[in-house]
Amino acid sequence: MATSPNSPFLTAPIGPTILRLAAPNIISMVMSSLTMMTEAFYIGQLGTAPLAGLALAFPMMMLMGMLSAGAFGGTITGAVSRRLGAGDRAGAEEVAVHAVLLMVVLASICSAVFLAGGRVIYGTLGGSGAVLEQALAYSDTLFLGCISLWLSNALAGIVRATGNMAVAAKIGVMGSFLQISIAGVLVFGLGPFPQMGIAGAPAGIIVSSSISTVLMLIYLTTRCRELRLHVTGVKLHWAPIIAILRIGGLAAINPFCTLASVLVVTASMARFGTDVLAGYGIGARLEFLVVPMVFGLGAASTALVGVHFGARQFARAHRVGWTAAGFSAILAGSIGAVAALFPGLWANLFTDVEAVRAACRAYLQTVAPFYAFFGVATCLFFASQGAGRVVWPVIAAVVRVVIIVGGSVFLASSPAAVPNDYFMVIAIGMIAHAVVTATAIRLGAWTQGTPLAAR
Repeated sequence: MATSPNSPFLTAPIGPTILRLAAPNIISMVMSSLTMMTEAFYIGQLGTAPLAGLALAFPMMMLMGMLSAGAFGGTITGAVSRRLGAGDRAGAEEVAVHAVLLMVVLASICSAVFLAGGRVIYGTLGGSGAVLEQALAYSDTLFLGCISLWLSNALAGIVRATGNMAVAAKIGVMGSFLQISIAGVLVFGLGPFPQMGIAGAPAGIIVSSSISTVLMLIYLTTRCRELRLHVTGVKLHWAPIIAILRIGGLAAINPFCTLASVLVVTASMARFGTDVLAGYGIGARLEFLVVPMVFGLGAASTALVGVHFGARQFARAHRVGWTAAGFSAILAGSIGAVAALFPGLWANLFTDVEAVRAACRAYLQTVAPFYAFFGVATCLFFASQGAGRVVWPVIAAVVRVVIIVGGSVFLASSPAAVPNDYFMVIAIGMIAHAVVTATAIRLGAWTQGTPLAAR
């Protein structure tokens, strides 16, 4: 992303530019999803208690990832790209260095919360005995070194803001390969390395993200043409930090809404027995593959919308957002259509128990046809970070969780409710999320109100 209002990104064809920027992101994020599946496979070989411990700790790891990469990482991309779009390289560098320092502080807070309160947190979620100890072994290792994950996501956000998506993607893919290798060695104790069990998986995350952090620091301090990340001689002040906190803190509501929805639906499925719960879990897991693909398009739209807002080309910024959302609808909708028409292709990959397969097929046939709405809402959320306006996308996320929680509570009071009823509530939540977000942006949510944040 050039540091001039005459940047070719401001005049290049929108569709091809989005696809070119998104492609490496999609590859990197899909690889990241496959890495998480491999990690789960490793831990599954250790027995039932470690696997149950992972199930308890995994949502918290995902929450941290969504906060550092999505809420704050996307906010950083938007803030830096808006400065670059305005031709303010010095301002972009100032925002970047303050963003890195802020992420160190946020990572430290995150670490302190889970290291001090992990036993209470996982105990409240139902963990006890050997399962709780396994969850803590995973969680304590992860949060002891989580600063590396927050930093790598912050630096990746800065790199994406410069338009060098391929650089961030290459480092991300390399990090995924390292994580798979290191986790395998440490989980099972291969060669001269000790067998760490479940703790070896988060150790792999920490080591690989630390290496990724170093590589991106080298790139941003020595090789990036669009900006230089200065680690010394920078005068610190509060304005950039407050701007990032204002937008990122608001955006952070979104992953908490996602977590709340997952916990409520999971608890609701448990009342129908283990087979239905497992089937729902397998079906919902497909969304973990859809999200990174949409994130690839969303990250591209964050940077492009940001640079257009910086250059005050608001109409074209909106076209960027709608085009990216359209691509996301096609991508997510296509996956959903295949899953709905041929649910066995996914269900049969994970189990040979027919009752579990049946529950998974029911979920996909009910929810997957609406993945296009899921894609639109997710992509427009990231595009809104580029605009520095996330209020309405966050409101839309709250509407979604209210529908899911409210619908689940209502169905729980009905003895005639069946799993498909809950699945339909999830689908309605997806539709509402997309409709509220898109309607608000169409009516001017990106351009009305106070002056642009982080400018």
